[in-house]
Amino acid sequence: MTVLAAPVPTTPTVGPLRTVLPAAIAANVRRVTARGHDLVAVVKADGYGHGAEVVGRTALAAGASALGTATLAEALALRAAGIDARLLCWLHLPGADFAAAARERIEVAVGDETTLTAVTDAGRLARTPVVVHLHVDTGMAREGAEPHRWQGLLDAAAAAERAGHVVVRAVMGHVPNADRASASRAATLLRLAGLAADLTLGHPVDLHLGGTPAAFAGADLAGIAVRVGAALVGIGPAGAGLVPAMTVTAPVVAVRSVRAGTPVGYDGTWTAPRDAVLAVLPVGYADGVPRAASGSARVGLRGQLVPVVGRINMDQVVLDVTGLPGSPVVPGEVATLIGPAGVPAGTGPTAADWAAWADTNPHEIVTGLGGRIARTVATTNSRSTA
Repeated sequence: MTVLAAPVPTTPTVGPLRTVLPAAIAANVRRVTARGHDLVAVVKADGYGHGAEVVGRTALAAGASALGTATLAEALALRAAGIDARLLCWLHLPGADFAAAARERIEVAVGDETTLTAVTDAGRLARTPVVVHLHVDTGMAREGAEPHRWQGLLDAAAAAERAGHVVVRAVMGHVPNADRASASRAATLLRLAGLAADLTLGHPVDLHLGGTPAAFAGADLAGIAVRVGAALVGIGPAGAGLVPAMTVTAPVVAVRSVRAGTPVGYDGTWTAPRDAVLAVLPVGYADGVPRAASGSARVGLRGQLVPVVGRINMDQVVLDVTGLPGSPVVPGEVATLIGPAGVPAGTGPTAADWAAWADTNPHEIVTGLGGRIARTVATTNSRSTA
């Protein structure tokens, strides 16, 4: 696994701070493309909390062929930011402005005839065809045409294409879980759907599957492009060699000494077993630090992992810093809530650690970070333009 040096923040650390690491994003993109996959880099949910624009620009510079978002609004924001690459979106809200998609050259997924009608009407009114990706359900039972509706969607898309209102670029699906059998089945369904589309439309179409597990599923997906989001920021299967792309730090704001037997926080769920030194950080569950991790979480301070004690509050967490080597802990010292493991040893837990403590997944941890945690972009060791 590639390990990157901890960055020097580009702004002073005066409060909670997340530092995005473009070099890690670029390395992760190369991990995916090295497996032979054409890559649609998914930057939905503000780039998984890392910043959609910085993740998108870095991914494109590192070899991604297009960017993907969930909603049209997310795609329009990227276009407004000056990103001129291919953009694809797939989760359409009621009344979605497909005319704006046509004007801004944003490609849209279509998984049913009702959506196709709306997209066709938009292409007609805009007098420019909308580029569409026909979405087939490959095992998720949420989006995409069901098998018995697939041919009807193809026929309607072919008619809309002949009328000049849409251009069908691709057929897309999704892998429902990470096991190889599931990936193989999804790939087979996608290839069959693509063959049917070729015959109906009279021209070849691209094929692509999501998400990150698909990129690491082995030879089952040979020749199929992948839509990947989590892997870009270092979240993926064990052994994939992905690099976490963000650190999160917060300064100590208060320190106090307490006697043995002193309860800490709401409900006194932790009581000092001995005389103790406690430090307070100005972050809590309003900032995305999961309350469910109370009693398990640890953060990095002075190169060691120290326990979070008591309940995680809305705005604060309390650390037991008793016995840390050196001079007493003082306000202003910086603790690491998320930091790539081993940079240096004990710097801080990873998003995966927090996910384990809170019984969730790392995706929820990084996308749940609140707006009070300022964001900056590292320049040290960066090999990509952000």
